[in-house]
Amino acid sequence: MQKQTLPLVFINLDKDSERRTRIEGQLAHLGLPGERLPAVWWKHLPPAEQSLLYSAERNHGLYYQPLVDGEKGCYASHIQAWRQLLASDAPALVVLEDDVRLRPQFADVVNAIAALQEPWDMVKLLGRDREKVRSQRPLVPGTALVDYSRVPSMTAGYVVSRAGARKLLDSRVPFGRPIDIDLRFWWENDLRILGVQPPVVRLDVTSQDSTIAGRGTRASWTTRWRKLAMKARLTWGNARHLRTQKGL
Repeated sequence: MQKQTLPLVFINLDKDSERRTRIEGQLAHLGLPGERLPAVWWKHLPPAEQSLLYSAERNHGLYYQPLVDGEKGCYASHIQAWRQLLASDAPALVVLEDDVRLRPQFADVVNAIAALQEPWDMVKLLGRDREKVRSQRPLVPGTALVDYSRVPSMTAGYVVSRAGARKLLDSRVPFGRPIDIDLRFWWENDLRILGVQPPVVRLDVTSQDSTIAGRGTRASWTTRWRKLAMKARLTWGNARHLRTQKGL
């Protein structure tokens, strides 16, 4: 296995010591360096800082319901990672959430991504085994680099370039949607998002016990209608901009 060439951070809440132990153990087993990035606990942020990060107005215009504190903290944590990348001299950054399992090919795939000559903003390391793709080509033996037909929603593992971090910070702060949904609307900020198949990051069993606080009430009919409308915008916008890329 090659030595990993890009810096790596894993996002971890202070209270989730067991998850930290698990991810650090995996990194040590693979001989990989990794830095803990303390996750944002939204309620601990001063109101002024919250208002700089999250926009209720943007949320109402772009999403079908207000975000819960866990979703806001999750997004804010990823924003920290992007800012950390731009404050460094690294060309890209590997970002992991703490509820993942790393496959043995992880470091080789990350190194191959770092060596890509084509422009890219983000490469997702996690996805379903069978994603709809427009094209693919070998990246390392047994793993392909793919261009999605529809960007998957998972954000527990990815590599982001400096250009990608800058686009995201310029266009998504303040944010109004969950981070995984925002990334699916890639054409809004001209993001070039690729992926790998098979995934080299998988969700750990601990991912079933979410630490970002769910919703305890049944959605109203208005909320359901707004959700369907958002899905329609996603489907239509994705198809339209893929056709534009093809020059059709």
